[in-house]
Amino acid sequence: MHELSLTQGVVEAITDRLGPRRVVMVRLEIGKLSGVVVDSVRFCFDLVVAGTPLEGARLEIEEPGGRARCRDCSASFASDDPILLCPCGSSDVEVLAGTELLIKAVQLAPGEVLPDVRDVRV
Repeated sequence: MHELSLTQGVVEAITDRLGPRRVVMVRLEIGKLSGVVVDSVRFCFDLVVAGTPLEGARLEIEEPGGRARCRDCSASFASDDPILLCPCGSSDVEVLAGTELLIKAVQLAPGEVLPDVRDVRV
């Protein structure tokens, strides 16, 4: 189940950036063509955040739909099916949207402050 390692990576990215500051909400964007099972991420999130500053945080997930463009007929079309076929029948398509896996927002607990930008190593 790769959703467990993905969820661990999300939590690590947040704690690496924010340190011990308590987080009350995390918003993710997981595209419908990403291959990620959203219900599994929800399940794994509660397990992974235990004992971290994210414990008890609310998880919100946005699921943008897939969009593609046909290289044969140039039509753009929506599809949430991982097997992308243009309405013209061609499978020669370019995925335009729907593969996202992003941390869109993190909300800190009242009284917590963001780290000073000078403290962030790039």
